[in-house]
Amino acid sequence: MTVQRGKKLSISIQEHMAIDVCPGPIRPIRQISAYFPRLSPTSPTPPNPSPVALSPPAASAPGGAHLLSPLRAHSRWGGGGSSSQNSSVDTSVEINSDDSDDCTALGTLEFELRYERSCSELHCTVLRAKGLKPMDFNGLADPYVKLHLLPGASKANKLKTKTIRNSLNPVWNETLTYFGITEEDMHRKTLRLTVCDEDKLTHNELIGESRVPLKRVKPDQTKHFHTCLEHPPPLPSPTAMGEALRGISCYLREWENEQLHSLEERGRLLLSLQFLPPAGPDGADGGGEGRRGGGLCVGVKRCAHLAAMDVNGFSDPYVKIYLKPDIQKKSKHKTAVMKKTLNPEFNEEFFYEISLSELAKKTLEVTVWDHDLGRSNDFIGGVCLSGRSQGDALRHWTDCLKSKGQRVERWHILTNELPRSFSHD
Repeated sequence: MTVQRGKKLSISIQEHMAIDVCPGPIRPIRQISAYFPRLSPTSPTPPNPSPVALSPPAASAPGGAHLLSPLRAHSRWGGGGSSSQNSSVDTSVEINSDDSDDCTALGTLEFELRYERSCSELHCTVLRAKGLKPMDFNGLADPYVKLHLLPGASKANKLKTKTIRNSLNPVWNETLTYFGITEEDMHRKTLRLTVCDEDKLTHNELIGESRVPLKRVKPDQTKHFHTCLEHPPPLPSPTAMGEALRGISCYLREWENEQLHSLEERGRLLLSLQFLPPAGPDGADGGGEGRRGGGLCVGVKRCAHLAAMDVNGFSDPYVKIYLKPDIQKKSKHKTAVMKKTLNPEFNEEFFYEISLSELAKKTLEVTVWDHDLGRSNDFIGGVCLSGRSQGDALRHWTDCLKSKGQRVERWHILTNELPRSFSHD
């Protein structure tokens, strides 16, 4: 240690304590595993192990070639997968066992899933949790369960149970329902169930989560799950990757965002169409609604998973419908505005008095808007139904024209393309 002339020699408190406590050289502390020898995978088991084997193996022991310390075993056999056969079998059993610390440290979650194909609904019944990790100072927790659909987790597809106070073994028995879930969603989406601890003064804390691919659920059958909660998968760090991996990661992230944008679109809409034939002289064929002429009855049932247009993460949606071409500008109808929701339920019906031959030449345009005070309303999404449509829109329109007097309901995906004839009035 060199000290410049004119400067006073000073010793920090850390150096002073090190000098007083450790006057001699610091020797490494042996681990407990060093006192328990490990057998080599290729060496036979000794018939009569001597008591000397319990001591740490020396480097120059002549008869201890089969006794390896952890460091020597690692360097000789090449890493963590080089231990004995017994140790590798025990590790796999602990990972797959429900009694291991990895599975039960956070707790377990029990729930049921059922998919109703006829009404496109996914029901999740959250039953109970057991052995949750304590999160509060009193050794308990205030747990609740959050549901998200992946990919594309947002407030639009978030569902939440009630909170059970001061419990590590909560019982909910609560059923949460997703509307507008198609069979395609059941094949490509994953349900994430997150157990959280609610805190009134600070932010809520995550206890653990469980993920279930929806393709494991068969239509119209209830499937029971009893899973161990796990930590969320870690996000990859860009600083830990090289330039090439970082470039590939950015490319995959952009591609994933494009795929999610094209798959999720702007939400879904449940429409009901019914063509009522003209009423006879006695009014027997008019549907009993006092309408002498036939026409189209459009029912706006509900929306699901709408895009958030406001800064609070929600929207104030309402629905507008037109029957085009509309020369007299009298085909416009609007529903009521639902405040602060991404899954509104309208249950409103509108009637157009028109013949079947004229209806076949028309186009039904349905759009969903976000209501804003003091400025123009935001367009969320829309769908067009006519004889020139494609996919579900065409099938719904065709079924309506063929099934006179019958109510036909179908979910439609809202596209983000605004029709040219529309204005945000």
